[in-house]
Amino acid sequence: MTVSFPSGIIKVFTSNPSPAVLCFRVKNTSKLEQILPNAQLVYSDQSQSDSSTKDFWMNMQAITVYLKKLSEQNPSASYYNVDVLKYQVSSNGIQSTPLNLATYWKCNASTTDVRVDYKYNPESMNVPSMLSNVQVMVPVDGGVTNMQSLPPAKWNADQMKAYWKISSISEKSENGGSGSLRAKFELSEGPSKPATLAVQFISEGSTLSGVDVELVGTGYRLSLLKKRFATGRYMADC
Repeated sequence: MTVSFPSGIIKVFTSNPSPAVLCFRVKNTSKLEQILPNAQLVYSDQSQSDSSTKDFWMNMQAITVYLKKLSEQNPSASYYNVDVLKYQVSSNGIQSTPLNLATYWKCNASTTDVRVDYKYNPESMNVPSMLSNVQVMVPVDGGVTNMQSLPPAKWNADQMKAYWKISSISEKSENGGSGSLRAKFELSEGPSKPATLAVQFISEGSTLSGVDVELVGTGYRLSLLKKRFATGRYMADC
């Protein structure tokens, strides 16, 4: 979780020896297994009994020093991003993944056939949102000499990977966001060995955790709350 501070607030903090303490509350935390606040900048009350909310407050002296350092590094910036906490979301297997995947390989001495089935899973998100900039990367060994694919994919000979790009996947997509990627590879040194494929995508406007944030107390206001998630290591095996 990141908080963006406008550059003008640095002058407010430095000119006031005791600025108002910035407090915030994270709500709907029941799906979180672990919450790790930035120990250098953020305090938390470990004794809170309510499992659905957690309160945090800033170390105002530390945040002032940190923001001054950022402004010295980039004095022309209009705002500065500060990572305030990280959290881990509990998993419920395939029901927790926004894009379910299944891969199938048929490996012969001279050819390899690969099929990747995907299915959009709106139930994994707090609010169903579009997955955009979707990329599926499939490594294929065995000396690929030619590739035929549907929909069309690109072959990177240096990386020995096939790349599919899909602009977006959502409930409004064809077949409700379900589909298949297929490719036949001609080989000079086959057979291939089934490999792990990787997927990348981003989504704006929702979270997998369902958490929400609000400021507590006076002295500050939250001008914009932006929600998004993106893939890190998102893979599927045969």
